[in-house]
Amino acid sequence: MKTKLGLLYGGKSAEHKVSLQTALAVIQALDLEKFEIHPIYINVEGRWIKGPELSGPVENVKALEFSNDNELSPLSLAPALFHAEKQEAPLDVIFPLLHGPNGEDGTVQGLLELLNLPYVGNGVLASAAGMDKVMMKNVFSQAGLAQVNYVAFIKSEWEHSKEEAYSKVEAEIGFPCFVKPANLGSSVGISKCTNRAELETAFVEAFQFDRKVIIEEGVVAREIEVGILGNDYPECSIPGEIVPKTDFYDYKAKYEDGDTALIIPADIKDEEYEQIKEMAIQAFKALDCSGLVRADFFLTKDGKALINEVNTMPGFTPFSMFPLLWKHTGLAYPQLIERLVNLAKERHEEKQQIKYTF
Repeated sequence: MKTKLGLLYGGKSAEHKVSLQTALAVIQALDLEKFEIHPIYINVEGRWIKGPELSGPVENVKALEFSNDNELSPLSLAPALFHAEKQEAPLDVIFPLLHGPNGEDGTVQGLLELLNLPYVGNGVLASAAGMDKVMMKNVFSQAGLAQVNYVAFIKSEWEHSKEEAYSKVEAEIGFPCFVKPANLGSSVGISKCTNRAELETAFVEAFQFDRKVIIEEGVVAREIEVGILGNDYPECSIPGEIVPKTDFYDYKAKYEDGDTALIIPADIKDEEYEQIKEMAIQAFKALDCSGLVRADFFLTKDGKALINEVNTMPGFTPFSMFPLLWKHTGLAYPQLIERLVNLAKERHEEKQQIKYTF
């Protein structure tokens, strides 16, 4: 029997276009002998629109941007409500292919929990903490994971005392440093600063995308990434290295000009990989992650690994780092998708065994 798979993509987020690319790639890779594909598009205004069941490959993202004619309430995804008038079976699994706020941050995951639907990827807590770089780094600190120094500010705090904020960065972090929106991915709104003037401009830029920003110490190091796959017993992929030709791996390098080298496997020592692998799995467990995570590290010249961040819904096209890492580890893109769907089912079945009454 085919798995009825609902693909949830788009979203009211600055990463809307990235999500469309991800959805297209997944659709093109799915085996139609194994899956019924039900696309659900969230447009930039936040409206949920159900597309027709897909019977074949989709050529481009335009075909996935449905009109408002088939707008639905998110609650209609519930098994008891989903097209009940037609007596249709509910969707078996939802695959949220959403990046950034309103999708990757635990909001959609919370809705799916309330609807008691199996879904691919991380739960509410891991998604929310993984989206908020400040909370994530606080958890890592509590877990004893080595990382760069950082400070954070909310917008009202900065507006009330800008000079104090800049001075704190200079005293505790120094230059170079990176200013980032706390709740955004795909390197949107990030700036590298080497002096006070650049710092002031970076604060203004980052606060356009979030009410909270984080400022991190700049380090001279290689950028190493690994993929984590699993639930209670996570597995780690081989390592990969990002070698950007710009100052850092920004949005343009990731999605537009491709002016970045992805080296898989990364040329690192066995003991360095074991250190990164151990820290990645520790971070996965500290955030109570499930399904998939990409863990990003800095590796210094003296072989010390510093965890930078984890991404609970990493780039997921066949040319993104996470799928490439698993491809080179021995798990091809179509099989990776199937593995994630099975992990979602396993986690949901486990939750159904929990007793909520005495």
